[in-house]
Amino acid sequence: MINSDIKNLLNSSNGKKIATRAAYGSALAELGEVNEDIVVLDCDLSKSTKTSLFAEKFPERFFNFGVAESNMMSAAAGFATMGKIPFVSTFSVFASKRACDQVSISVAYPGLNVKICATHSGITVGEDGATHQAIEDVAIMRSIPGIKVFSPADATETKKVIEKIIDLKGPCYVRLCRGSVPVIFNDDYEFEIGKGIKIMEGDSATIVAAGFTTHIAIEAAKKLEDEGIEVDLINMASIKPIDENIVVESAKKTGLVVTVEDHNVIGGLGSAVCELLCAKNPARVIRLGVQDKFGTSGDPSVLVSAYGFDSDSIASAVKENLRYK
Repeated sequence: MINSDIKNLLNSSNGKKIATRAAYGSALAELGEVNEDIVVLDCDLSKSTKTSLFAEKFPERFFNFGVAESNMMSAAAGFATMGKIPFVSTFSVFASKRACDQVSISVAYPGLNVKICATHSGITVGEDGATHQAIEDVAIMRSIPGIKVFSPADATETKKVIEKIIDLKGPCYVRLCRGSVPVIFNDDYEFEIGKGIKIMEGDSATIVAAGFTTHIAIEAAKKLEDEGIEVDLINMASIKPIDENIVVESAKKTGLVVTVEDHNVIGGLGSAVCELLCAKNPARVIRLGVQDKFGTSGDPSVLVSAYGFDSDSIASAVKENLRYK
């Protein structure tokens, strides 16, 4: 059932879909009007990352580095040392792998105030194929000391995350998707760093999702509810730091946790939950996502099903593992 504590925070407009990258671009353009320290850096992808919205309004604070992601990260570090708040954008696969050394040494090691907001994450990039589908980015960024990692579920949460990290000192990585996703939350919703939010409540199992997969997990939870199986559904936009209390308390109650992510199950959200529960409250954890494979070209909805984290796969995983509780 819907968690009564957040019922008034949910969007009542059925069918509305917005890409989180689009919400990011809009938020940047709005925040640029009130904070002159914001500068935006991109690598010839501003129309795709939606930083073009900021560039149109504030061309003097927008910098295009061409196909030079590593150089862009180093430049962002320089901007940060001068008191600016650099927002750095490119595709997730380039931010996490091509520029990893600069992110680690130039940005994270000195703890500089750089906001890496990368789009086109996961296999849901779709037809662009394996080379452009970032399925390791959370694992890479989460393993770098000092970087906070966020994966907002919808347009509303994306805007709230961007607003929140303006006041957050230090580096962070925000993971955004290519395709449009349902708007889950209304404007009254407030994002908190290090906090998850329980969207649905039950005692049969716990589902933890983040980013693109949250709306899929909601579909699965509703299907389970129709069969008399009620679950805790936690949206965990703050992957690092993760909300220890909400996960541990739910795991204690249900005894079964299913994580869902558009990412390799190694090193991502599922690993973060396993690491936490291993230390705090051992429980059975089933990790759904990309099972240590590369992506492939295809329609995003087909890929989600093929890689086993569509709503039917989530519901099946819950039902199949209830017997082990």
